[in-house]
Amino acid sequence: MSLEIYPADPSTPDIRHLIGAHLEYGHTSYPNESGHHLTAEQHQAAGVSLFAARDTKECVGISGLKMITTETAEIRSMHVLEHARGRGIGEALLRYTIQHAEQTGLQALYLGTGSRAPSAPARRLYQRAGFIYCPPFGLYAADPESVYMMRSVCTDD
Repeated sequence: MSLEIYPADPSTPDIRHLIGAHLEYGHTSYPNESGHHLTAEQHQAAGVSLFAARDTKECVGISGLKMITTETAEIRSMHVLEHARGRGIGEALLRYTIQHAEQTGLQALYLGTGSRAPSAPARRLYQRAGFIYCPPFGLYAADPESVYMMRSVCTDD
């Protein structure tokens, strides 16, 4: 597998398709009141930096980074198309996103994900990458359908 990861534009058709798949996953896996997924337009309005993973045939995954403060950011919209899962694409996207955060001088990354069984692989991925569970952050509130995680970003200052 040849995988390329690069900054992405949420208005392009392939990225809109991935965002749509992410929205559909959220709507079918969790109640609406627990959904925090963003549309393509909301990604742009919120200033989310998106990254795409493309194999030789198609764009198969995305991740996003939304600034919280000048030193912290939230990982948003991590999604790999179902037929492309199990090939290390999510891990590669997460690693790229963390490296981007490190290069931009961020000190900590946060994320929210689902608490149900369909989100268990994502939670394991985040734990392997050094994320630990934490209380809700920013504007999030405690929700039994959600878990929150964070990790420090190592820099070589």
